[in-house]
Amino acid sequence: MSKICPITNKSSKMAGRYSNRVRATKFNPTGNVRRHANIQKKKIYVPELGESVTLNISTKAIKTINKNGAYQTLKKANLI
Repeated sequence: MSKICPITNKSSKMAGRYSNRVRATKFNPTGNVRRHANIQKKKIYVPELGESVTLNISTKAIKTINKNGAYQTLKKANLI
């Protein structure tokens, strides 16, 4: 499964951990953690093509497809 969404270009990123002690002191090393994008395998029917397409896309891309339509969104991302 791919780690990058082809529509929104979301991928993983490095982020800092949060500790409860951060309020008490300015210097409190807690290390870094990798945050992954919410990538889902989704089968989308495109009525203009008359076929289904299976993609690994983020949940934000699923909302974009529901709002703007499958054909327009996939064409803008150069997936069709």
